[in-house]
Amino acid sequence: MEVDIIFKIAAVGLIVAILNHILTRSQREEYTMITTIAGLIIVLMMLLPGIDELFKYIRSVFNI
Repeated sequence: MEVDIIFKIAAVGLIVAILNHILTRSQREEYTMITTIAGLIIVLMMLLPGIDELFKYIRSVFNI
């Protein structure tokens, strides 16, 4: 796994945290949940290739 992915995830987390703070201050609580879920989906999409690689490695180790 590359170190770049950690920095990308941290950047998405910071952006989501800032947006949540701004939206909470402007009393838009309904959008904070949407922002959080969107950030989670973005991070999961970034991790999918790594998860696929992990499952391929596990299959090769156990000859499945």
